[in-house]
Formats: sequence, C-alpha cells, structure tokens
Amino acid sequence: MIDTPNELLSNMSINQSPLLSQGVENGLSDGGHPWAVVLADGEQPAHSVPSQLLKAAPYVVCCDGAINYCDRADAVVGDGDSTPMWVRDELKCMFYQIDEQDDNDLTKATRFCIGKGFKRIVYLGATGLREDHTIGNISLLMRYAREMGIEPLMATNYGWFVPANGNREFASFPRQQVSIFNFGCTTLHTEGLLYDGYPFQQWWQGTLNEATGDSFRIDSDGDYLVYRTYEAKK
Repeated sequence: MIDTPNELLSNMSINQSPLLSQGVENGLSDGGHPWAVVLADGEQPAHSVPSQLLKAAPYVVCCDGAINYCDRADAVVGDGDSTPMWVRDELKCMFYQIDEQDDNDLTKATRFCIGKGFKRIVYLGATGLREDHTIGNISLLMRYAREMGIEPLMATNYGWFVPANGNREFASFPRQQVSIFNFGCTTLHTEGLLYDGYPFQQWWQGTLNEATGDSFRIDSDGDYLVYRTYEAKK
C-alpha cells in the first residue's frame, strides 16, 4: 500500500493541503522510492491536494487527451483516439501510441510507468464526467495492486482511494468521511469508525462511514478499497 502520500493527505487540517508544507518539500517519496502521476482525461485537479500532487510529481504520464490540460507531461500514452494532432506533430518523441483495445488508456499508462521503473503511481483526473469510466477506473486500483504489484493511490477533488489488504491502520481526523469497498473479504472488522464494519456484500453497504479520531483500523482476511475525504463533514 502506498504509504507516504497517504499519510501526507491524512495529516491535513480542515481546508488545508498537507502538500503545501510537507509534500512538495519532501517530494512525496518514502526512502527515495520514485513515484509517478498518471493524468486521465476526466475531471481535472481543482482541489489543492490533487493540484499539488500534479505539481510535485517527478514524472507525469498523460492518457491521450489529458495532455490538453497539462503543460508538463513527460509522456502521452494511449490508443490515440483523443490525442490532439499537435501532440502527434510537435511531441512525437513523447507520444506512445498503443493500439490494442483489451485495456483502457489508464492501464496502458500504468504499464508504461511500470516499464519505466515506477511502482508507486498516483492517478489524477480519473473520475468525473462519464460514470462508467469513473466506476471502471476506481475498480482498476485493485487490479493494479493485485496483478501488477504496484502501490496505487487515486486522488479526486473530494478525497482519495487506496487499495489495502488484511489488517491495517489508517490515519484520519474526526468527522472525516470514510467508505470501505469489499473485494472478497469474508471477515472484516473496524475500530475508530462511527459505524462498525462487517464483510459487506454490496458496495453501498460500506459507504458513508465517519472517523471518530486521528486513526482507524480495519482487520480483514482479504482485499478492500478505502476512500477518505480531504475535509471533515460539517
């Protein structure tokens, strides 16, 4: 599980990005391990946390048309269906067209980052706009963790997702909104949340929970996805 960006995002006070003080200065790396941003073509970063993640990223890969919103991409990856012509003409050295259609552009960009040696990947612009893309992209985080062995984090303009496994403790703050999505657990217990967790059979059952202190714990026998908001519920 990606640790340092997760901790930086959690150590915020209400309405304040932790990256403004810690994250950018520290490069958001743990022990010198590199990380990259994959910028998708959905709702673009507006909140200070994803905006600072994009600004601080050591390496940025855009999925096709996302290059229209980014002025500092190191590479553009995808099938080329939404890549503007100026990228093909002016940035040929950094445009990597992958035509196969078994995977979407987010997965193609992920494989590209892995090929460059990155194991910690932050996904931005991967939600919003079309709902089917949003659901698909969020669910891919578990695939990337399970099958590709990376440590992914997806940050939106409201909060962030991380996949996890087994027994974990998560940083939080009072009244932070928390949702847990079960990916195969037959046992699941929580401490430090307003409502007790259990092995949710449907995704909606684990949503809309709330942290009661500066950390909470999940004990389980399998995989799950955790979502946390940047700001406390008013």
